[in-house]
Amino acid sequence: MSEEKDTDGTNGDGSGVALQTRTRTKKPAMYKVLMLNDDYTPMEFVVHVLERFFGKSRQEATTIMMHVHRRGVGVCGVYTYEVAETKVNQVTEFARRNQHPLRCTLEKE
Repeated sequence: MSEEKDTDGTNGDGSGVALQTRTRTKKPAMYKVLMLNDDYTPMEFVVHVLERFFGKSRQEATTIMMHVHRRGVGVCGVYTYEVAETKVNQVTEFARRNQHPLRCTLEKE
């Protein structure tokens, strides 16, 4: 003989326990793309890279470029690992094609 279940999944005798499960989506780790200063890459080229690959305005790009020039390193943006890695590779390849030693790295935030 089988018991009939109420529509709420209990046996109707009050002994049922309602469980609520929550699925939490873990936020992915974020990575900073860092630009490193060198003594050879022209400032205008660096500004162009920041505009092209990081979507910076001319003013933002100039500010970041000057920070990199003065401090030796600066943050271009913060992204998921895959996006950060892609941007580092794009900048490195573009710089090499234009015969500049400009380098970017990534660092976990």
